[in-house]
Amino acid sequence: MISMNKENDILILGIESSCDDTSASVIKNGYLLSNIIAGQKVHEAYGGVVPELASRAHQQNIVPVVDQALKQAGVLPEEITAIAFTRGPGLLGSLLVGTSFAKGFSLATGAPMIDINHLQAHVLAHFIQEYNTPYDPPKFPFLCLLVSGGNSQIIVVKDYLDMEVLGQTIDDAAGEAFDKCAKVMGLPYPGGPFVDRLAKEGNPDAFKFSKPRIPNFDYSFSGLKTSFLYYLRDQLKENENFIEERKADLCASLQKTIIDILLDKLVKAAKETGIREITVAGGVSANSGLREALMQTAVKYRWKMHIPKFAFTTDNAAMIAITGYFKYQKGEFTGMDAVPFARMDIRV
Repeated sequence: MISMNKENDILILGIESSCDDTSASVIKNGYLLSNIIAGQKVHEAYGGVVPELASRAHQQNIVPVVDQALKQAGVLPEEITAIAFTRGPGLLGSLLVGTSFAKGFSLATGAPMIDINHLQAHVLAHFIQEYNTPYDPPKFPFLCLLVSGGNSQIIVVKDYLDMEVLGQTIDDAAGEAFDKCAKVMGLPYPGGPFVDRLAKEGNPDAFKFSKPRIPNFDYSFSGLKTSFLYYLRDQLKENENFIEERKADLCASLQKTIIDILLDKLVKAAKETGIREITVAGGVSANSGLREALMQTAVKYRWKMHIPKFAFTTDNAAMIAITGYFKYQKGEFTGMDAVPFARMDIRV
């Protein structure tokens, strides 16, 4: 391989292993060179991620994924300026694999380590630059609706590494509500994309489900799940084919309810803060219904709406690398005593 590195270039290798996707990415001076992701099909048979199986799969995937990311970027390991890795939140066994690899890479190459908060990285995915692609990042301060399988939060982003959570779920996250309700309907895992697909064929006003009344900007989705489950149970007593006969309408109505809950609080936060620069991030931001609803709401309230590319919605190392790039510029490094955390506040 021919070295293309220049002395003043900042090359960040990002490592993401918080859940069931092993990913590696290389960013050069803020521009994306590679973003490799290896998924794990093994969990589909169990209807959810099995932590022990996830960590084993990470151990198998991480070396070839990093090797491919470096080769695609045209970069040698010794040219890496710093290695950024997800420290948390996430599954401990999975995080340990990424953390251990980062330590080994750092010892072998001398590249310093940068620990990354997974939630911050989702927010900063909006700042990933790609060659020959228009770049229109949000301007500070902006609001971010962070929605994924494990998190539902409204965040005020004051600077790259200065964020404040205005509200968050007090129980289940929006992505979890999608997946668990999908499982009740017999849809494959992960259920969210299947609900999204079927919702396009259904009537979003066919059924009404519970919308919680939670104060301030916090969310709750456990009541919706219970409402959905009990409604199906009662209908199945009358008609054992109810789910199959009305699956598209059920998906459309469920999706509309979740989106309504998310946007009600986001609109409230935008009004109270006076911020009209709005972003969305996290796995659920790939949902087509949510994207359409956000764009319609943006027109209504005259927001400047920023929606990420599909490739940067789910867990990926590009968002880890770009966050590492900003932390590198501030000189924020971590040592060999770094340990992963299953739970982390976004400000940590």
